[in-house]
Amino acid sequence: MALFRKSAAATPLDGIDCLYIDLDGVVYQGAAAIPHAVDSIRATGLPTAYLTNNASRTDADVAEHLSSFGLEVRPDQVVTSPQAAMRLLAPHLEPGDPVLVVGGAGIVVEIESRGWRVVRAAADRPKAVVQGFHPEVGWKDLAEAAFALQRKPEDGGIPWIATNGDWTIPVAGGIAPGNGTLVSAVHTAVGRLAEFAGKPETPMFELATDRFGAKAPAMIGDRLDTDILGARRTGIRSILVLTGIDRGASLIGADASMRPDHVIEDLRGLTAPILPLRETLETSTGDVYFEVGTAAVRRSGIDISLVRAGERPVDTIRAACAAVWSADRPVLGLRVAPELLAL
Repeated sequence: MALFRKSAAATPLDGIDCLYIDLDGVVYQGAAAIPHAVDSIRATGLPTAYLTNNASRTDADVAEHLSSFGLEVRPDQVVTSPQAAMRLLAPHLEPGDPVLVVGGAGIVVEIESRGWRVVRAAADRPKAVVQGFHPEVGWKDLAEAAFALQRKPEDGGIPWIATNGDWTIPVAGGIAPGNGTLVSAVHTAVGRLAEFAGKPETPMFELATDRFGAKAPAMIGDRLDTDILGARRTGIRSILVLTGIDRGASLIGADASMRPDHVIEDLRGLTAPILPLRETLETSTGDVYFEVGTAAVRRSGIDISLVRAGERPVDTIRAACAAVWSADRPVLGLRVAPELLAL
């Protein structure tokens, strides 16, 4: 894995022909751009697709928001979870069929553009339910979805497509409940599962690849359970940036299915050389030292300890990941020093 690269010089984008970039927690948080994000994206010089699980806005709205920061973004550069949901919905519907929508304009625009009809009540006999995040979704919306989904598919029930399952969403005020919590509420009421379209499922990545013709894309995101897991399922390079949801402790303890190829502190790291990892065995004790830059972490039996903090937190995190991930047991069988888990 490139996170453990033993030699310097290469950057995380070596050999990449297109960027797939998440938005919340990567490019912006709330209405404001994250420091260094805009200049760093421009500095790559690569074609860029913006992949967002947030279903509350249209691709045009998102493009306008990104353009307000100084990025030149067209609507067709934005790949939304409602667009991915339409791929899953299409086999079940005929032109003019009613679809019950729990969500906002991001879903409505996509449904109407395909000739289907948006309804908001189970009494309208919808042929499917599509559910996505919107800040104004309330109990009545969830109840109507539950009424429409009372029957399971094997009993003649209708399809239920959720744009994404994110449990949380980063906003200007902090971390708030995401679409996954709302989908879970309906699931509890009806006892059946939704089919998900957004990250970490593959339809969104497949849509981006079809649209941009990328041969060697890289996914840049802030969430292990959506951006990184989805990229790994799709077989593309993954880069975790530490400006959003998941930070050092999450990465150190990450399941193998969610471990990225690279980790960067902010988007400036996309074009910066990767510092090499140095691994040294102390033969007298059996201890192993992992160093990145000035950071050093020791593995002694089941104990993972900080020897020396790096000039950059990301260097310490990489050294700690190397110590934990290369151990002969899962992280729950290790004693990781509290100062590493505070990163």
